[in-house]
Amino acid sequence: MTMNRREFAFAGLAMAVPATASKYTIVDAQIHVYINDARYPWTPGYKNPTEDRTPAMALELMKANGVQRTVIAQFIGYHWDNRYALDSIKKYAPYFQGVCRVDPTDPAAPDQLSHLTEQGFHGVRISPSAKADGDWITGPLMPPLWKRAESLKIPMQYYAPITRIPDIVHLIEQCPDLTVVIDHMADCPIDRPQELEKLIALARYPRVFVKISHTWSISRQPYPWLDAQEYVRRLHAAYGPQRLMWASDWPVDLTWTTYDKALSVVRDDMKFLNAEDKSWILGKTVQRVWPFA
Repeated sequence: MTMNRREFAFAGLAMAVPATASKYTIVDAQIHVYINDARYPWTPGYKNPTEDRTPAMALELMKANGVQRTVIAQFIGYHWDNRYALDSIKKYAPYFQGVCRVDPTDPAAPDQLSHLTEQGFHGVRISPSAKADGDWITGPLMPPLWKRAESLKIPMQYYAPITRIPDIVHLIEQCPDLTVVIDHMADCPIDRPQELEKLIALARYPRVFVKISHTWSISRQPYPWLDAQEYVRRLHAAYGPQRLMWASDWPVDLTWTTYDKALSVVRDDMKFLNAEDKSWILGKTVQRVWPFA
């Protein structure tokens, strides 16, 4: 992917945005990008997107909302073909960092991760389901993959249901220098608040971080999703703001809400957070895990 004159000008304008009325940098810890383009085919069995969600579109949202940097996570529709995410972060550097995917059932996954890291990715994402087809998370291929991520000094991004959180305790303990990021509060169901204790229990490991995203999807209330905010409050008490981070999860969020509300719920409507908390959750924590040039 090469940047044409219009895209180059747009990217420059997008990042000429002021640091927002707040006095801290805002960094989005996760978006996805994809395009309906034969050069980047989706995995068989996944329906091609009806609408593109490109990094240029993300830059427009960032500009409108005062977001300076963003982490692109490989979209599951491409499975292990990371080319579109890689081309995107290279084309629009330094505005994006990238997190790749590797096949966790492939014994060659650690070497694939090394290669992808050399190409420019900073992190890997795995996502076991709650069903039996996700039992690989407890299998023999996981320690080598986690140890490789540790040796590469890149974060392990873990997207799994709350019931799968205990499955990684032994992996965390085997890799004490590995940064682990739990996505979306493990999508703990709002009617099972006791289950959040599984995630809170990981706070004893100092290199575990949590994204406080998906308030909008787990909530059963209208904006500002006060029932889901209670989960954030509990995680804040356990982890502190230095290990929590905001993410929009664009464009997944569009099924429930808008990008600006995904941001404003943390920036403006979590009344239990003070300005210092927000400076960490909305920016400084992400930059600890994903350093930007």
